[in-house]
Amino acid sequence: ECTFGLPVFRWQAQAQVAAQINDWWAANRAEGRVSMLGAYALGKAQRLLSMLDAGNAPILTHGAVEATNAVLRGQGLVLPDTVHVTGETDVKAYPGALVIAPPSALGSVWAKKFGPVSNGFASGWMQLRGVRRRRAMDRGFVVSDHADWDGLNAAIKATGAERVFVTHGYTSVFRKWLESQGYDAR
Repeated sequence: ECTFGLPVFRWQAQAQVAAQINDWWAANRAEGRVSMLGAYALGKAQRLLSMLDAGNAPILTHGAVEATNAVLRGQGLVLPDTVHVTGETDVKAYPGALVIAPPSALGSVWAKKFGPVSNGFASGWMQLRGVRRRRAMDRGFVVSDHADWDGLNAAIKATGAERVFVTHGYTSVFRKWLESQGYDAR
């Protein structure tokens, strides 16, 4: 599975990305803006929650994120405290908050009620500046649950396989790379 099967996709250590997100949040808070962080509601949002310095300010969540949080908390996963944003939530009562919302909520009527925001997005695709620009994000954070270039190559080598089938993503480029490395790639 080579979604990120190009050498440009190399992930930083999670601690470095966590520091970038927390610094962005602190800077926005100092400037009186809410930090709105786009992430998929299942998995990515919870990974981000585990990376945040929850002592900075409140963390608010969109309903899709909070519904997933509730299920995972019910299964014993420990996550920082969050505030589920509903129609009755006075968002102005949470200055300096970080809001985690699915991509579809960014720029929506729901998001506009927070006032001045800085929009960020967490995805492996944020490695590419053009993607950040097209999504009109103030900040992109490279966070992915997919293997990067080095991870793909290390995993293949570790298997000892001689024949490798590539799927999803940059299949033709990655297949050609594998062939150049002596693999029977398809």
